[in-house]
Amino acid sequence: MALILHATKENKNAYKTLIAAEYVGVKVQLVPDFQMGVSNKTPQFLKMNPIGKVPVLETPDGPIFESNAIARYVARLGENNLFGSSPIDQAHVEQWIDFSSLEIDANLMKVFLPRLGFAPYLPPAEEAALSALKRSFEALNTHLASNTYLVGESVTLADIITTANLYLGFAKLLVKSFTSEFPHVERYFWTLINQPNFRKIFGQVKQTEAMPPIQSAKKPAQPKPKTKEEPKKAAKAEPEKPKEEAEEEAPKPKPKNPLDLLPPSKMVLDDWKRLYSNTKTNFREVAVKGFWDMYDPEGYSLWFCDYKYNDENTVSFVTLNKVGGFLQRMDLARKYAFGKMLVIGSEPPFKVKGLWLFRGQEIPKFVIDECYDMELYEWTKVDISDEAQKERASQMIEDAEPFEGEALLDAKCFK
Repeated sequence: MALILHATKENKNAYKTLIAAEYVGVKVQLVPDFQMGVSNKTPQFLKMNPIGKVPVLETPDGPIFESNAIARYVARLGENNLFGSSPIDQAHVEQWIDFSSLEIDANLMKVFLPRLGFAPYLPPAEEAALSALKRSFEALNTHLASNTYLVGESVTLADIITTANLYLGFAKLLVKSFTSEFPHVERYFWTLINQPNFRKIFGQVKQTEAMPPIQSAKKPAQPKPKTKEEPKKAAKAEPEKPKEEAEEEAPKPKPKNPLDLLPPSKMVLDDWKRLYSNTKTNFREVAVKGFWDMYDPEGYSLWFCDYKYNDENTVSFVTLNKVGGFLQRMDLARKYAFGKMLVIGSEPPFKVKGLWLFRGQEIPKFVIDECYDMELYEWTKVDISDEAQKERASQMIEDAEPFEGEALLDAKCFK
């Protein structure tokens, strides 16, 4: 009986076994037309792995699940040694397999799955996972500074599993600005991924240019309950409903936003947004002065916001993505708001500060209720009678640099 691997062609956990098979000269066949969510729910599959996880390897002696266990089994079948030549080498191979699975792969999945909608997206949780990932990369980078491979002078199963785990990061999540901080990890990954036995399985790999956008949480489809077929009956004509009843069943008009019920304001928000967008030179004299000429303190209010967890902003592109996601989720307020968000500092941790213009005298309740990012910031109403606060607001509108003595990493506008 041949070894049969149940997984899709794109499953990076299956790659561990397929690459190990190439190194030891063992033939492993992928099941044709394997479909996640279908093939792994069949009674035959669940008999091999009761919880339906992929991959599973069929062997003459019975099935094996868990990708690292499958790779270990295959690696022991051939003549080539993928475990090291001494007990200490063998222990180190197991050490790095555990490290790459628990410290690298686990944290990559904590970032990847929520962004695809398979788990709730929580910015603090993503930040924590990326911080843990950075520590793992630092440890791996230190080891690889004086080692070509993880153990010894040739490829071991530790290299195969670690490279398969790193593949998700390089190909799907980690942009160059993140990985460039770890040059030895970069050298290691690109060296291994282009080895003939790796390239045969992975094909050509390119580093991602952006993290995947955040998707809405996916809910599992609920199967419709099966009912016994009833004999078809002749359809009875429905009596025509009285006009009054029909009118009662008509959809009710959508209630107006409370901000639309406020007294008219002399400030036309679209006029300000147009002035901001069209001013290319003399920004302070034209756009900033124009803002204060238009500003209606009775119809609108200004707010400073300061991110509460700046000490966690240790990775530049993650911090920028965090701000970008916030602005994306603020789209529900576009008709009633204008905002500037500054990412400040030339070195981590980066500070995130903002200035927001809202219709009305308070931050709109529907924004607080619907945009969970709001609670991640401290909000302070701007007192425009205080010249220092007014000047600070002007500098934020203008993207003045340096801002409060520090360089600007980036400035984003919501309009």
